[in-house]
Amino acid sequence: MSLSDSDSSSYGGDYKNFKQISRDRLLLEMLRSAKTGDSKSTWKVLIMDKLTVKIMSYSCKMADITEEGVSLVEDLYKRRQPLPSMDAIYFIQPTKDNVIVFLSDMAGRSPLYRKAFVFFSSPIPRDLVTQIKRDGTVLPRIGALREMNLEYFAIDSQGFITNNERALEELFGDEEDTRKGVACLNVMATRIATVFASLREFPFVRYRAAKSLDATTMTTLRDLIPTKLAAGVWDCLTKYKKTIPNFPETETCELLILDRSVDQIAPIIHEWTYDAMCRDLLNMEGNKYVHEVPGKTGGPPEKKEVLLEDHDPIWLELRHAHIADASERLHEKMTNFVSKNKAAQIQHGPRGELSTRDLQKMVQALPQYSEQIDKLSLHVEIAGKINKIIREHGLRELGQLEQDLVFGDAGMKDVIKYLSTKDDTTRENKLRLLMILAAIYPEKIEGEKGENLMKLAKLQPDDMNAVNNLRLLGAASDAKKSSMSPFSLKFDMHKKKRAFRKERPSEEEQWQLSRFYPIIEELIEKLSKRELSKEDYPCLNDPSPTFHGTSNNVASIHQPPAAHSMRSRRTPTWARPRASDDGYSSDSVLRHASSDFKKMGQRIFVFIVGGATRSELRVCHKLTTKLKREIILGSTSIDDPPQFLTKLKLLTAHELTLDDLQI
Repeated sequence: MSLSDSDSSSYGGDYKNFKQISRDRLLLEMLRSAKTGDSKSTWKVLIMDKLTVKIMSYSCKMADITEEGVSLVEDLYKRRQPLPSMDAIYFIQPTKDNVIVFLSDMAGRSPLYRKAFVFFSSPIPRDLVTQIKRDGTVLPRIGALREMNLEYFAIDSQGFITNNERALEELFGDEEDTRKGVACLNVMATRIATVFASLREFPFVRYRAAKSLDATTMTTLRDLIPTKLAAGVWDCLTKYKKTIPNFPETETCELLILDRSVDQIAPIIHEWTYDAMCRDLLNMEGNKYVHEVPGKTGGPPEKKEVLLEDHDPIWLELRHAHIADASERLHEKMTNFVSKNKAAQIQHGPRGELSTRDLQKMVQALPQYSEQIDKLSLHVEIAGKINKIIREHGLRELGQLEQDLVFGDAGMKDVIKYLSTKDDTTRENKLRLLMILAAIYPEKIEGEKGENLMKLAKLQPDDMNAVNNLRLLGAASDAKKSSMSPFSLKFDMHKKKRAFRKERPSEEEQWQLSRFYPIIEELIEKLSKRELSKEDYPCLNDPSPTFHGTSNNVASIHQPPAAHSMRSRRTPTWARPRASDDGYSSDSVLRHASSDFKKMGQRIFVFIVGGATRSELRVCHKLTTKLKREIILGSTSIDDPPQFLTKLKLLTAHELTLDDLQI
């Protein structure tokens, strides 16, 4: 028996992305390692708790698990059938309750399993190790006792979450609970550190400093969230250096810790990519999309669940594309398919547009292409639904106003005009518009002004809680905070309206409604160029000049750009030339997806406390190609706008739970 961390060098030296490494560690280091040694039985039972079963499901498919010799997956806390001739693999959190259940399984004369291979998701406290070793009947039945140090959900090839769904409420809530907040940060720090343990990376730890406050202002936990989290992560990493074999002694990558106050608009504004629109408009549950398919033998239509994930090549190609681009490409794919297949042409007929019925007939006429047509027809249907919602809800006009507000091309009068003339706008969309206004002009929604806006928008007091609660995320309500805050950007002083983002003149606009970018795009680029302010974003293990170069060009994020007119430059076309390549159009993503990772520079990790957005995940993919460095986004959760609105309302609704509040 050994108490050790598994060694990731065991499965080859090829460079793999973040999710591939997570998957390999679970399948090869954990499951496959249980086949070796004195293990005699071929098939094994895999036992997990509520958290670890999700860790496994985000990284591996059931077929992968079965291939590694697992015939049965069990819940640690459910009554299980004794299988004394089989070995068991336990993948569990190192908690007292879990250890008690494990010991009761394996103790006494009649253990549930022949032998137990135990893998903990994070470091196990010493007292629990002592408790396990104390039981003389259990000890000889333990085949392995190891710390896997893998306690995160790999939600994307370049993204993970720590599953702290209540982080926003516990850390930014109106009634500060320091004990609960610190406990939340401790769990978060442990789980973030396991990412670096898995990848054998040792980061420079940078964090967003507390806002400069005068001597009369008391610093709260809310002000120090990134600071305290950075210290917690650093503490875990320091221990890893002593306990994990082959853990780097010197820094190999960069970690930037932020919180949701760095960008209040990204979780609210309409993001116009295919992925974001699916989540925002179609009420999807996770990655699950439900659609109707023809019934068997001519019966009524049946509901079918599909997962929009990386194994779907069309999804992989289109997810970060603008919805108009995705729609065009889908149309081209279908047109090309029809033109190359005579049977498809017969089913299509002379009409211009393909209906879902046409596609169903094609599947019947061309069974050899059924999987290809199924995937294509699925995405044609999804894009069609999204475009219908965009038209019916007038989202283009609303999206234009949202982005004009952010870039200082619209103001209070424009919002009042919109709310006065657009009675059919949904309650949620009006709420999101007012929240964008509140983030830019917090003084406009205070007191009577806010009440008048609420009446004009016909919103409920419950809705206005979400608007007012933006202040808890650090929305600048006074000039002093505003001037210090790196996310309240003031630019051209001749502009009467306030700009919350600076334009990015280096990137030519190609699509209408694609001006907006999350603030982390700018931060990551500055970090990569060694221009991120050390005052605003200090480093816990301050690097030597050799790491960051000797450049003195340390730019502040709130420098004003040269004044220029965006109205003359922006081309409000819904479509664009096919040949353009902005580095993250669907063709471009496909071209660069197989790029040689060995040529990549050091990884950059960005962690956002309080929830990340689809737009921020998209930016990490885009910048990986642009900067030739793998950018990995981590967060406490990934929230689509409806979820974020619900969580914001909870900041002052202590008697409610997430289940009670729905938009």
